[in-house]
Amino acid sequence: MGSELSKQDLYEGVKSLVDHTANHIHLPQHKLFTLFSIGFQYLLFNSTKVPGAYIIRIEDSLLADKLCKKAKDQTTRKFLQSLMLPRKLKYGKSIFYLDYFHIGTWNLTKDIPRDKIKGALIVKNTTTRPMNEQVIEEEETDVLMQNLPKDYFLSSLTDFVPRTITIAFDESFDELEKLEFPFIKKDVEKTISGVTLGNDVSWDKID
Repeated sequence: MGSELSKQDLYEGVKSLVDHTANHIHLPQHKLFTLFSIGFQYLLFNSTKVPGAYIIRIEDSLLADKLCKKAKDQTTRKFLQSLMLPRKLKYGKSIFYLDYFHIGTWNLTKDIPRDKIKGALIVKNTTTRPMNEQVIEEEETDVLMQNLPKDYFLSSLTDFVPRTITIAFDESFDELEKLEFPFIKKDVEKTISGVTLGNDVSWDKID
């Protein structure tokens, strides 16, 4: 699971989202599990101020399972674990829904009256899956997805949801405004003869 996100960083992250004036925000940094905790806690906070329906749209169930285990705060992990099976959970006066990028999973969310949906968190994986998994998924989704616009998983929400937070590393969306958190530092990498070394390598000990 790794280290927890500090309460101060979590607070500062949520506050930055609360204070931001854009309706549709893109979190482009590489720390997926940190960003998910921040985005999710923002949604929880906002749901207490603006009750209604809130959608969490994750790329697929494999990523959702990872987020359950590796999100950087315990509250987020427990909430998502409780949400995974029914994919619908009441929180205070609001209701949270979970679906995935594939429109076949939108059975719970497609019929929610649009004026009831107050926010959404969209989460794209930072890694590419093995080719054999991609081929299987493409075969399964071809009929439903082939005629949909690119990034429909996102535009289908930004078209009418008043506030969306999108987590997507190394992606660009013209309609979204980027927000980066200063406490998330870029990984420092150094290269010797084409081999990339991470932060945990001591350069002083290399002959």
